[in-house]
Amino acid sequence: MPLVTSTEMFKKAYEGHYAIGAFNVNNMEIIQGIVGAAKQEQSPVILQVSAGARKYANHIYLVKLVEAALLDTDLPICLHLDHGEDFEICKQCVDGGFTSVMIDGSKYPFEQNIEMTRRVVEYAHEHGVVVEAELGKLAGVEDAVKVAAKDATYTDPDQAVEFVERTGCDSLAIAIGTSHGAYKFKGEPSLDFARLEKITNMLPGFPLVLHGASTVIPSFVQKCNQYGGALDGAQGVPEDMLLKAGTFGVCKINVDTDLRLAMTACIREHFATHPADFDPRQYLKPARQAIQDMVAHKIRNVMNSSNRL
Repeated sequence: MPLVTSTEMFKKAYEGHYAIGAFNVNNMEIIQGIVGAAKQEQSPVILQVSAGARKYANHIYLVKLVEAALLDTDLPICLHLDHGEDFEICKQCVDGGFTSVMIDGSKYPFEQNIEMTRRVVEYAHEHGVVVEAELGKLAGVEDAVKVAAKDATYTDPDQAVEFVERTGCDSLAIAIGTSHGAYKFKGEPSLDFARLEKITNMLPGFPLVLHGASTVIPSFVQKCNQYGGALDGAQGVPEDMLLKAGTFGVCKINVDTDLRLAMTACIREHFATHPADFDPRQYLKPARQAIQDMVAHKIRNVMNSSNRL
């Protein structure tokens, strides 16, 4: 099966009141773990690549690894650029085999965001590629995305309608209280479901996206801390909140931090218990399994996308 866009995935997800997991990839083991879980759960999946991942692993290597996953699993897989910062990086990914790109103009004024997004949409659509845009600012840190809490802004529902109409984007990442990174909340976690419901009602049938939606699974945090980490107080988005969001038009939920935690916790434990080991296969194999187990858990309990093929 060739790579697919997210169009049909999102249509089914919207109608079925569930979400598609979009998992960030950086190397072979992460890709294998994610697609292994998707195959196990019989779930569609989005593999997404950040600008940092492209710099680290090289665009061509990542695309070929994803192509190998297609041959190995025959799953419907969408290859997505996460947080494209300008037209050029989006164009490179469109030309380089991606089936979905995100143009993130959220840091710019409203009109400039519209102009940037519309330009990417026009080029991508000419090449059969779909476009995700972002309106509103999430706090937190992820690769090159850095927004202080004081600068975060929730998505305005009226602006969201105008933005979608004027840009022609295919999905919209909104800000309702999630944030990038491991430290998401001070005090009781909370998402603005009233705002989400209003946006959903004003954009009926239109797929929405949640960034910064890792749950920061406590067992991984504890293991990272046990073997030399410093993540005390890290707190993510509760899984029941994310599951609920999938019933309000959220068709795509991004997961990155939990992947990093799962892999890092496993590798730290391995070296703590096998200090003389120098064979990468011995610590990357259990790390890959940790990724697969975590992603399978997300698919079942957060996305509710098991057996949706």
